[in-house]
Amino acid sequence: MESVKQKEKKSYEVLKSKYGYKNVMAAPKLLKVIVSVGTGSMMKRDNKKNEFVIDRLSKITGQKPATRGAKKSISSFKIRLGDQVGVMVTLRGSRMYGFLDKLLNVAIPRTKDFRGLDKKIVDNIGNLTMSVKEHTIFPETGDEELKDVFGMGITIVTTAKTKEEATDFFEMIGIPFKK
Repeated sequence: MESVKQKEKKSYEVLKSKYGYKNVMAAPKLLKVIVSVGTGSMMKRDNKKNEFVIDRLSKITGQKPATRGAKKSISSFKIRLGDQVGVMVTLRGSRMYGFLDKLLNVAIPRTKDFRGLDKKIVDNIGNLTMSVKEHTIFPETGDEELKDVFGMGITIVTTAKTKEEATDFFEMIGIPFKK
């Protein structure tokens, strides 16, 4: 099975004729993958759940996540400036390629009733943002902890300049879009 890194290198040859790239540096490339989990007020109430989310996310991504604080105070949600409201991981290099291989070949096929991703999740500046409802689709999570299931947002950042260029690039590296 071909890895994402090999598909990324082959994508230049295919996209060169369509977009008229002069050299390899003009073609779209993967920059980083950001995996984030919003924990909200759960952090204040139960610190063990916070540690659980950090532990599972570090097992899934292979890197320890950083906690994120609130950007402003919101009294109706009882959140103050700087309160911990989420965790995130930014993956680059070999960890990024390993995570994408695992996401595309193992995790996404394990989701219930999966029929493909909508092409609307690619934004105008060439990035793809998708959500995963259950972290249990990843093989690192055991089935015994099904009581604490959390979702996550995954953003794949590229150097593509337009939405069309990015969509073609994502199809080349193996993102399963709806037909």
